[in-house]
Amino acid sequence: MKIDKKKEQNQYRINEQIRCKEVRIVGDDGAMVISTREALQMARSREEDLVMISPNAEPPVCRIIDYSKFLYQQKKKAKEMKQKQVKVEVKEIRFGPQTDEHDYNFKLKHAKEFLEEGNKVRAYVFFRGRSILFKEQGEVLLLRFANDLEEYGKVEQMPKLEGKKMFLFIAPKKSGVAKKSQQKLDRERREAEAKKSVQQAEVETPANGGLAANAKGAEALANLKFED
Repeated sequence: MKIDKKKEQNQYRINEQIRCKEVRIVGDDGAMVISTREALQMARSREEDLVMISPNAEPPVCRIIDYSKFLYQQKKKAKEMKQKQVKVEVKEIRFGPQTDEHDYNFKLKHAKEFLEEGNKVRAYVFFRGRSILFKEQGEVLLLRFANDLEEYGKVEQMPKLEGKKMFLFIAPKKSGVAKKSQQKLDRERREAEAKKSVQQAEVETPANGGLAANAKGAEALANLKFED
């Protein structure tokens, strides 16, 4: 069978290019070792090609298949594998040695999002001028940062001073899926139960029953807020 793309032709040996004495034919029905001449005859009878897929095996492994279809399948598999590969990026978070609480929480929120998306986080404290005197304070800040991200990532490198910057590296846990704490799971369960109470209240038909149910649902939500 004629193949238009010469580059693709050179990827595998096919038909008369296969010159060993015998080959192992694999297919849906299993595998068998036969002479190369017999394998070629079998391929011609099916109007397909004899394609060598594993030349280093003993004997070499071949398939009887339409070569164009075989190349298409290989391309499809390669594309699927590429799509499954997770592209990990390194996101930077910058602090000063005396970062205030509001700025800290803002950057902590972004770091959680980065780790949940499967990216790594490189947090660092930049010491400008005489602020290098506060390097211990910067180390404490980075250690707190790592502790607050414990559910989302694992520390790859503890705080390390390099020049005027102190770095901390955090990698995501389990491909970016953060493990929820028991406290968070309990809170979500309580929220779901409270919402369910409100939804049940909305479908109450008797007037008094409906008002009581609504009051009950509102009370559940109020209690939930006080608990948090």
